[in-house]
Amino acid sequence: MSGLAPSAGPGAGGARVEVSGLVKRFNRPEGGAPHTVLDGANLSVAPGESVAVVGPSGSGKTTLLQIIGALERPDSGAVSLDGLDVLALNEVKRARLRAERVGFVFQTHRLLPQCDALENVLLPRLALGGRADKADVARAKALLDAVGLADRGTHRPGQLSVGECQRVAVARALIGEPTLLLADEPTGSLDNETAEQLAELVSQLRRAHALTMVVVTHAPWLADRADRVLRIEGGRLVAATHAT
Repeated sequence: MSGLAPSAGPGAGGARVEVSGLVKRFNRPEGGAPHTVLDGANLSVAPGESVAVVGPSGSGKTTLLQIIGALERPDSGAVSLDGLDVLALNEVKRARLRAERVGFVFQTHRLLPQCDALENVLLPRLALGGRADKADVARAKALLDAVGLADRGTHRPGQLSVGECQRVAVARALIGEPTLLLADEPTGSLDNETAEQLAELVSQLRRAHALTMVVVTHAPWLADRADRVLRIEGGRLVAATHAT
């Protein structure tokens, strides 16, 4: 793996995440009382720390991640990144926060099929209506090199394997030089060998760039790679003695 120079060390560039009293309810399609998925959830993540969140399907793991990453708003509670009140931001500032300070990796790669790998990596730089400059292109190429796809930049998703597409998605998540990486079941669509390879790649990149990371997963082996494992129970986060 090559490309980007490492940062000054663990915790040097990672965001501090503080979540308190999050409540999130969803209306039921059949009517009746709303379904509460988060019920006073609290979370504190130190700069450069990696935290895995586990729990059954529907327990609120993805919702928690989306609220932290300014993709979803809670009914009540507070979220801050390095002291910045995320919930107080308007939509334009929330979009800029996502583009510049938060990297997302999802279970499916979500690449645009009409764009090649390099163009897909650059997409977050264009999200605010801007244009990718020479420095952006150079960084995108370096990131593709870092994920082992230096020679695949002109290939479209349909010409890449699922594992390669997910590597492109990891590179895309890092293009904005984020301080926080949010990963929602990042290995869920991969076979065991490819999943292990991707998990190791993400771990290396996280350490090299001193990123804070919160990962949601059903895979105990992936959760055990984190510095800390938390479980969602009754809409709140509790320490897990093991990932299963």
